[in-house]
Amino acid sequence: MNPDLALLQPYPFEKLRALYAAAGSTGSLRPVNLSIGEPRHRTPAFIREAISANLDGLSVYPPTIGSPALREAIAEWVGRRFGVPAPDPQRQVLPINGSREALFAFAQVVLDRTREPWVICPNPFYQIYEGAALLGGARPWFVNSLAANGFRIDYDSVPQAVWARTQLLFVCSPGNPTGTVMTQAEWEHLFALSDQYGFVIAADECYSEIYCDESNPPLGALRAARECGRDDYARLVVFSSLSKRSNVPGMRSGFVAGDANLLARFLLYRTYHGSAMSPVVQAASVAAWHDEAHVVQNRALYAAKFRATVPLVARHLGGYQPDGGFYLWLRTPISDELFTRDLHAQCNVDVLPGSYLARSGGDTNPGAGHVRIALVASIEECIEGVTRIARFAEQL
Repeated sequence: MNPDLALLQPYPFEKLRALYAAAGSTGSLRPVNLSIGEPRHRTPAFIREAISANLDGLSVYPPTIGSPALREAIAEWVGRRFGVPAPDPQRQVLPINGSREALFAFAQVVLDRTREPWVICPNPFYQIYEGAALLGGARPWFVNSLAANGFRIDYDSVPQAVWARTQLLFVCSPGNPTGTVMTQAEWEHLFALSDQYGFVIAADECYSEIYCDESNPPLGALRAARECGRDDYARLVVFSSLSKRSNVPGMRSGFVAGDANLLARFLLYRTYHGSAMSPVVQAASVAAWHDEAHVVQNRALYAAKFRATVPLVARHLGGYQPDGGFYLWLRTPISDELFTRDLHAQCNVDVLPGSYLARSGGDTNPGAGHVRIALVASIEECIEGVTRIARFAEQL
């Protein structure tokens, strides 16, 4: 067996199941699950119809590089969305089976385990970053995201000795779970560090299309790079997905875009990895990337949920409107694990302890004392669940 498997920690939802198993729950209230960031808005009808109309694609093997129509649709969308020249669909775009798979696989391409590399990760973080680093033969270095600095990541806190051996840096903007969006100045600082130390930046933008202010969409990494003259996107690859944008998590459809040299090596890896996208899914994805009306409607649903729920918890749990994403990141008056356990037992509402999404650095776990609430259910169910949470917190 691969000995690096022993380095992996239990996934957050495994820990959550164990916590609930020991807690029990009330049988008098309907369960409300706000713990998992799985989009539950209805998949648009035109995407369903595109799947049905292209079932002949089941009879052929798909090329790993994807169809020209899909790569062109993605490139055109990137240009429209971020106000940049459309990337070269042949060299700078590659379809992927969801960002989760690709984030993990990309690390295996980039990392040279013979050089004892570091991988820089935000903290709290999406657990795939850590697993990708460890199974790629690297060590993760976590940089805390704290309320005291507006959940901004202080890259200047990373020791020079760590930077010197860093080969990959994961960025998530809008962030999971805080919803914080990186600024142009922060991107320029990262690009300067990448130039100095030679590491690759993997920008996870799976939440980029979930935001409440239609006049202020989150800044993307490709736009930030173009703003400072990095037209070749050197050492930068962006990961995006239809899962949250178009409510199709089961399609497992997304893309990577950026540095053509990196994508050529990634394509080589994926050719052997066996991760080509089904032609049926490709056809539906083309339809999804070409349509923006359903995305605007999707955002309106999330905006309504934030308007309805943030005031309910602001007094006792410090709820705030995030820059992007669909999470409430709330502070708890007691241990986040105890809060989650007792909330489940007494109110039949599921949330995720913040400490499960982070690692301790020194004496600090930046997720401790917080819970993550995923506003993915219907607005009625979200209001019901958050109302119960607010009452529970008031009692504390």
